[in-house]
Amino acid sequence: MAGEARNPNGDTGPLDGLTVLDASRVLVGPFCTMQLGDLGADVIKIERPDGGDQTRAWHPPTYGDSEESAYYTSINRNKRSVALNLQSDEGQAAFRELAAEADVLVENFRVGKMEEWGLGYETLAEENPELIFCSLSGYGEWGPDKDRPAYDIMMQAEGGLMSITGEENGPPVRVGVAIADIGAGMYATQAILAALLHRELGDGTGQKIDVSLLDGQVAWMTYMASYYFATGDPPERMGSKHPTIAPYQAFETADGYVVIASGSEHIWPRFCIAIDREELIDDERFATNAARVEHRDELDPLLEEELRQYSTEEVLARMDEAGVPASKVRDMEDVFEHPQVQARGMHKTVSHPTIGDVEMPGSPMHFSETPTSIEKHPPLLGEHTEEVFEEYGLPEAGIPDDID
Repeated sequence: MAGEARNPNGDTGPLDGLTVLDASRVLVGPFCTMQLGDLGADVIKIERPDGGDQTRAWHPPTYGDSEESAYYTSINRNKRSVALNLQSDEGQAAFRELAAEADVLVENFRVGKMEEWGLGYETLAEENPELIFCSLSGYGEWGPDKDRPAYDIMMQAEGGLMSITGEENGPPVRVGVAIADIGAGMYATQAILAALLHRELGDGTGQKIDVSLLDGQVAWMTYMASYYFATGDPPERMGSKHPTIAPYQAFETADGYVVIASGSEHIWPRFCIAIDREELIDDERFATNAARVEHRDELDPLLEEELRQYSTEEVLARMDEAGVPASKVRDMEDVFEHPQVQARGMHKTVSHPTIGDVEMPGSPMHFSETPTSIEKHPPLLGEHTEEVFEEYGLPEAGIPDDID
């Protein structure tokens, strides 16, 4: 089929021709700018000469005998690294020159730090009124907590996510990846794209964007927040269960775990038939979803005992045959061996100068005309400093003498 996303016609991403100046580090900013790089933008990553992005030192693990951090490589592909000391006059001057020609700037320094260096939005916009300047922080740029330090686990706690994550009557648990950072990075990407569209359709000027990890977490509460607003009762931890659907959770099998998602009334009879428990279909305690939720304490032990009789593959085969949505709880090895993951191009490899081939997840954005791609390996510290300085006509005197 002509033009479909799996057979793209173009050879560049939709942001080809845009320049992103990436003055961020760790996760939230680099995740945002990696997405922009995947979409075709030229991302220039600014790093301090004495060590660079902190995540370069976050190991183990590393790749083989190299010192390349697996964490760093996971979120820094499709970028060029320039080593600049933003605390020096020379570094600040070079940064201003780069910002004068950039379309987008992303930073996640302490609130007010860029202004201290003379690199804040108001200053840079005087030279480049088209600049879109995105600031990322834990709590945002105003409010009583704007100057507090913030880490992902704090934001998961502050924003309510940990209050609803974990087993019933158990301690709060953080989501296994730094989802507050990743979520804010996604919101930042979305905001930047909207600002670019506004610049294109409006008067041609840029603007300041302020995205915080806390705001992102609060926004993600969606229906859990609505349950609280509707009832006055804060939702509690339920493990993998759903507060208003049953069964909709993980169950232990003889050799692993499966997830069953009985998301509508017509699935329940098929599920009962699949586990040879037809008598449950019309049991008044379980005949409707509302009844099953009300009698969850009786239903769950019954289903747990039933499903533990079978292997994971046996459960999945029964569910597939009956048309019941179900899946295996997969680890990373299982995920990247998944035929659907492979078919969708979500397992990629890029060549790296010190590691060799580096495997990584692909981009989830698929276009028919302007495909995403992985063109650049996660850069070595300062790998492109001379290249970028030459392109932008910057004086060689601003290049650091040595890069650790």
